[in-house]
Amino acid sequence: MTSIDPNKVAVARARTRALEAEFEPTTIGAFVTRRCLELGDTVAIEVFDRQERMTYAEVERASNRIGHALRTLGIAKGDRVAVMLPNRIAYPLTWLALAKIGAIHVPVNTRYTPREIDYVTRDSGARAMIIDRQFLDTFQAMDERPEGLDDTRVVVIDGVAPAGMASFEALVAAAPETSCLDATVTPDDLVNLQYTSGTTGFPKGCMLSHEYWLILSFTAMHWDHMRATRLLTAQPFFYMDPQWHLLKTFRLGGTLFVAPQLSASRYVGWVKQFRVDWCQFPLLATRQPEAPDDRDTALKQVAAFGWDGETCRAFKRRFGVMARESFGMTEIGLGTWMPPELDEMYDSASVGIDGPFRETSIRDEAGNPVTPGERGELWVRGRSILQGYWNKPEANADAFREGGWFRTGDVFEADANGFLWLVGRIKDMIRRSSENISAREVEAVVRELPEVEDCAAVAVPDPKRGEEVKIYIQLKHGCAPDDLPFQRVRDHCRRGLAAFKVPRYYALVDSFPRTVSNKIEKRNLIAGVSDLRTDAWDAEDQVTR
Repeated sequence: MTSIDPNKVAVARARTRALEAEFEPTTIGAFVTRRCLELGDTVAIEVFDRQERMTYAEVERASNRIGHALRTLGIAKGDRVAVMLPNRIAYPLTWLALAKIGAIHVPVNTRYTPREIDYVTRDSGARAMIIDRQFLDTFQAMDERPEGLDDTRVVVIDGVAPAGMASFEALVAAAPETSCLDATVTPDDLVNLQYTSGTTGFPKGCMLSHEYWLILSFTAMHWDHMRATRLLTAQPFFYMDPQWHLLKTFRLGGTLFVAPQLSASRYVGWVKQFRVDWCQFPLLATRQPEAPDDRDTALKQVAAFGWDGETCRAFKRRFGVMARESFGMTEIGLGTWMPPELDEMYDSASVGIDGPFRETSIRDEAGNPVTPGERGELWVRGRSILQGYWNKPEANADAFREGGWFRTGDVFEADANGFLWLVGRIKDMIRRSSENISAREVEAVVRELPEVEDCAAVAVPDPKRGEEVKIYIQLKHGCAPDDLPFQRVRDHCRRGLAAFKVPRYYALVDSFPRTVSNKIEKRNLIAGVSDLRTDAWDAEDQVTR
């Protein structure tokens, strides 16, 4: 699948392993304190829509205050603290404060319903809740509070706290700026219970240590050709990406510009306005209209996840910089990367080779390694991946295997040089006439059509072939059904897919049900539909069912 010189790959692998010797074990609190003392008056964080800005020295003092304030509530090492905040400067400061005192951050998605808040706070055993006032009504709508999370343990940011609750601003104002570091905290201690959104059932809490985050940010720092000093993050801070973006920024000694929320239409404007030289560029933002000054940005390189080759090439033509692929997930951090030595592979759609501190293996259903070119599940092991799923012994038994291997649930294939390609999810595969079809692959081809806003491929039971492929399509705003006949979609798929992968059934939807992390929730899409062929166009029989 690749024609790259094997010697180049060997050099890249050797450099990857050599980097591991440069990593210094420590805790987030100790690392942040050291960098803040070293960088002093350099601006560390700017939440631009809120006009909030702090230097490294100010971050150190403010996070110390928050740490001491939390201790006045009785929060100590090992205690779980739920945090439900928008992208405001108090959020990263609170995370750093929790790390310093050895407490455990439990991020709460700001779009959660009372039922979901109840689940996360109850499952984690949260001993306190730090919440923005705008979300307080949702929090208080829970049928019953988890044990130990009464009003005295609720800290409200932005405004006067209701009677019985604590004011974040008042607590912090009364706290000292002296160090709040707990010297007993170790790199292996937990600092996050990061709940994964999932597509089935309630989310699982990933047990992530201090070293998990420091290895992730260390890898991210060495991912690039050139040193960046002006970084942009736009996802909500309750997701994992802004957290490692913050630590990467601290490693580089730069400034992290924090957007209020992800906006595909505003993203390029932010890159230009703040002279951003590194970001994790959203795929949706690449589809925004081009402008004459797109090559005038300060970008040096960007991180990309899940881009195809043409998207990578179009991005380089448009902005003049390279997008660098990898594969990561909450459970393992960055598992693979495309290091600078392998730039000629930038548009191959490969996610690269094993990253620092990570080893991968593609296994068949029996758990045996497959040969290059064969597909199987990606297994990963390495230093400081997740320690397990919180309170989920059955999930842990299913996910972990002897030798420290973690089953990702993702289907991969590799070539003889060890380059890896993501094919799809094991649970998102369609089996037609003994052929495995990746729903992700079908969806990627359909999304190439300019009229398509989004799409979802699902399996339809079939007595002859086992399963057939059905594609649901959401048209872009302003497009009518006549603008994209199903016959045209089918013909496009025939050009881009093997015959057995081409969908048989086609249907339009106004919108898709989505998870809290904005993934299409296929389970709800087809829930209650007794016959998935109903109202769909059948390409084989040329009829609408």
